[in-house]
Amino acid sequence: MQAVKMYTTQVCPYCIRAKSLLKQRGVEQIEEIRIDLDPGQREHMMTITGRRTVPQIFIGDTHVGGCDDLMDLDKRGGLLPLLSGA
Repeated sequence: MQAVKMYTTQVCPYCIRAKSLLKQRGVEQIEEIRIDLDPGQREHMMTITGRRTVPQIFIGDTHVGGCDDLMDLDKRGGLLPLLSGA
């Protein structure tokens, strides 16, 4: 299974929803980067994604996007193949 990294904040309902979906799809470990605790990480996130909102989700080297992007990917049947590295 590919590594999953997610830029999050503590009180983000979209972050919670995204983590829940990933866990339902078999992800056991998510590397969370809390941008509310580290402003430097927020700047880094914005630089590499071009986005300001959380969550920002990476599966392996692929930037999936936010929660809605993750949900859309799953609905199209693309999440499980991406997680498996296919």
